[in-house]
Amino acid sequence: MTRRGFLRGLLAVVVTALLSGIYTFFIEPALRLRVKRWRIRRSDWTAPPLKIAVLADLHVGEPHVGLDRIRRIVERTNALGADVILLLGDFAAGHRFISTPVRIADLAPVLGELAAPNGVFGVLGNHDWWDDLSAQRRGGGPNLYAKALEAHGIPILSNSALKLHQAGIWLAGLEDQLALSKGAGRFTGLDDLPATLAQITDDAPVVLMAHEPDIFPQVPARVALTLSGHTHGGQVRLFGWSPIVPSRFGNRFAYGHVHEEGRDLVVSGGIGCSIMPVRLGVVPEITVIEISA
Repeated sequence: MTRRGFLRGLLAVVVTALLSGIYTFFIEPALRLRVKRWRIRRSDWTAPPLKIAVLADLHVGEPHVGLDRIRRIVERTNALGADVILLLGDFAAGHRFISTPVRIADLAPVLGELAAPNGVFGVLGNHDWWDDLSAQRRGGGPNLYAKALEAHGIPILSNSALKLHQAGIWLAGLEDQLALSKGAGRFTGLDDLPATLAQITDDAPVVLMAHEPDIFPQVPARVALTLSGHTHGGQVRLFGWSPIVPSRFGNRFAYGHVHEEGRDLVVSGGIGCSIMPVRLGVVPEITVIEISA
């Protein structure tokens, strides 16, 4: 190889690395947004067809996910015409590279503009608990994120289930499975799946919100659909594989529609970032699920 050829090759490598870095650290996490749609048919679905819009893992804070971006996401979500809108937790920023933090007191009124015929509901994520130091000291609620969202018309389901009569379904919300930090990287959950499902009193279909998907192997077939976030699809996902997934099941529940033993799980790729402000191959998304018989 000539000296000129070597320099040209080196320049190509440097330019490629620079462009890849710009895309990974800025363009994909900060500028891109898609609507990802899943269609699920179940023979045991006895309710009318249901269209669900999901927002997961907002991790709000500049430079990637400021309030202006959330306002645009809210407008786009409302325009989808979903029957119900579900928020799957982790409203709190999830990494240290936040230039301008956004308080839940400022975020909640913006999310309060979400609207759907059957309502807007949510659950909390691990970061929402970790960010509430008073709740950590108490070992439980009340949680400041839940209080702020509920004050703006968004009920937070904490190991509870309610009947959406117009939709003909039960909506259940599981409390977070990693809510309380015990130090040295150890966490314990506040989730109680049996108590949550015990509140269901008839045979209408059940939709379960659970921030982390790791609960899915314990979810009975009685639950028609489980919805989760937390993993962000690994944030880096190439050819359907993520090198790092915050789940003890690895890529099994990293992203998308999972069908196992007659049960259905959809894991949203979410909006924001955790640990590092990077995304590659997991475009921030509003997740839409249409489920019917």
